[in-house]
Amino acid sequence: MNITRCLHVALLVSDLERSQHFYESVLELEKIDRDLRFPGAWYEVAGFQIHLMVASNSQGGLDNPEKWGRNRHIAFSVASLEAAKERLLAHNCPLQMSASGRAALFTQDPDGNVIELGEL
Repeated sequence: MNITRCLHVALLVSDLERSQHFYESVLELEKIDRDLRFPGAWYEVAGFQIHLMVASNSQGGLDNPEKWGRNRHIAFSVASLEAAKERLLAHNCPLQMSASGRAALFTQDPDGNVIELGEL
């Protein structure tokens, strides 16, 4: 086996409209076309896709509520961690700074999927 790149991550969401607002308006991700019949939305960042799939029985939640980075999560690089933090706070999004002391923070989408934002 010779894996050459990561294509996408699939995240389960309970309310597609609410989730689309978060990924488009808060994270400012670019929505891309999808030709599938089941409800969902696709986004692309630098050739990597995020697939939101509706699952009405999705049970979000943190396995480790004290340290969000020790839960399943997706990580993105940002140009300015301070600007990202200000944007999340302006949209009343929960956030937790990285416990490691590095330039990173964690937030959650409306279904509790953890997202890491790091300044590299």
